[in-house]
Amino acid sequence: MTMNDAHAPGAQAPGAWPIRLTDASVTYPNGTAALKNVSLTIEPGEMVSVVGLSGSGKSTLIRTINGLVPVTGGTVQVGPHEVSALKGRGLRELRGSVGMIFQAFNLAERVDVYRNTLVGRFARAGWLRSLFGVASRTDREIALAALDSVGMLEKVWTRAGSLSGGQKQRVAIARALSQEPRVMLADEPVASLDPPTAHSVMHELTRLNAERGLTVLVNLHLMDLARDYTTRMIGLRAGEVVYDGPAASATDADFERIYGRSIRPQDRLGAS
Repeated sequence: MTMNDAHAPGAQAPGAWPIRLTDASVTYPNGTAALKNVSLTIEPGEMVSVVGLSGSGKSTLIRTINGLVPVTGGTVQVGPHEVSALKGRGLRELRGSVGMIFQAFNLAERVDVYRNTLVGRFARAGWLRSLFGVASRTDREIALAALDSVGMLEKVWTRAGSLSGGQKQRVAIARALSQEPRVMLADEPVASLDPPTAHSVMHELTRLNAERGLTVLVNLHLMDLARDYTTRMIGLRAGEVVYDGPAASATDADFERIYGRSIRPQDRLGAS
């Protein structure tokens, strides 16, 4: 049984935000057109994969949502915010409400799991406060609850650098959860993990979507992960949307259109 058989989108979280891109384009200073007039609406509480090969624009798309990459045309609306209009404090407030999980984990390797997770509580104030600020009792409780929710509470005082890849990604998820986000973004979160660990992390994201009703957008390039763990799939090729529909029913022909070539063995992760 696939995760799509077991998982239907959970009740929408009270604070979950929609995402809306309208004719969004990104052209980098070197002339590369990474996104070309992309229009999408992602409803609160959806579990969505963005699928494409390297260079398709999927990382650019996900980074326009939290303002890491500004659009050069069109608009991006996240909850009540028009992202392109934000700067300074407004941009920090947006990013404080948008959890971000990276392929490379982005943990402080010499710092323990607890303090890495606590960084999420200071997301709206910047990283300096997270290092030198004093956490409140509420901050501590939320960070510990986030670690507990991803099964990492027993590693709370372990140095992050000594963890396995899968454990590091779980801490990264806990850090994002401690922000109490309205939207969760994951940019190739399993690309550096072995198959069993990758399936475990994807299951964790799907569970959090179902239980918390979070809006989740995850970048992937693997067919089986998109089909099994997300309910909607957006396919990008050369910065343009070439597929937008149910993930479970996407055919091999759909993936070939997204990839712009025949399917290869490396396009599937394989068994857990």
